[in-house]
Amino acid sequence: MDENAGGPHRHLSRRSLIATGALAAGALGASAPTIGTAFGGSPARAATGVTKKITIYAEQLPGNLYGYGLAPGQATVPGPILEMYEGDTLEITLVNTTSQRLSIHPHGVDYSTESDGSPFNASFNNPGETRTYVWRSHEMVAAAGRRYMPGSAGYWHYHDHAMGTDHGTGGVAKGLYGALIVRRRGDILPSKQFTAVFHDMMINNKMAPATPMFEANLGERVEWIAIGHGNLFHTFHLHAHRWADNRTGMLEGPSDPSLVIDNKDLNPGSSFGFQVLAGEGVGPGAWMYHCHVQTHSDGGMAGIFLVRNADGSMPPGAEEAIHRFQGHTHTHGS
Repeated sequence: MDENAGGPHRHLSRRSLIATGALAAGALGASAPTIGTAFGGSPARAATGVTKKITIYAEQLPGNLYGYGLAPGQATVPGPILEMYEGDTLEITLVNTTSQRLSIHPHGVDYSTESDGSPFNASFNNPGETRTYVWRSHEMVAAAGRRYMPGSAGYWHYHDHAMGTDHGTGGVAKGLYGALIVRRRGDILPSKQFTAVFHDMMINNKMAPATPMFEANLGERVEWIAIGHGNLFHTFHLHAHRWADNRTGMLEGPSDPSLVIDNKDLNPGSSFGFQVLAGEGVGPGAWMYHCHVQTHSDGGMAGIFLVRNADGSMPPGAEEAIHRFQGHTHTHGS
């Protein structure tokens, strides 16, 4: 299964991601394309103050969906994962190929009113229009009184703010959203990334058993970006794995007071992310992720995190578990 709607992903070398690339994850659960950061499970290193220029195409997709893509015909739901380091700037040229008014609006970064992406500030793309949006970021700085002003680092997101209503309600409902990561230099980089967007009773605009199946091999460093949209309260739960409830999901030392959790609220407009080692302490298998509001999981807000053996082979019992999930009756609309 693939959580993305739209065209195929382009496979480039990890090194090429630093400039203009896109990476697709495993065959059974391809993640949204990524641009801006190299991968590999090592600390992030980058020059300060880099401006990355990218072009994003907003396109209509089958099923009355819309998506963002890094090239014509490559729009997906969710859109590509956009990344930058604190101190960097993203200059995004948004090409609206649709017959609808739309935009791109970020969370967590710095921008002028011209790049707000909202009709309130006359910042949007009319049908067929091309417009440039500039997103900036900054590092933590010392302030008076032994305090610090926070930097931009975090797991954020972006979305339409103009289709349907002046708040982009129609665009968000139809798939115009994606993950935005601002890293701090020295952060550990993952091998794979997964974006899970909980919107009303759907995950990435799908319901079980058609929800995305994400895939990794045992021991691989996996980064999850969880995003909330719509009108409902949700929680995000990942079976058999846990993370620290802080910016990165990892403890910074034995005295780090961050709680270690495996379930977290995920409500409209919120986002968080974390990294785990696939199958750490529990082994390979078909592990579930889902909303822990019971009527929501019963109604189809659930998917599979498939952890294969380290050599990529299917672990015992996993295929059977996947078939049981696909045959399970979900009470849609409950």
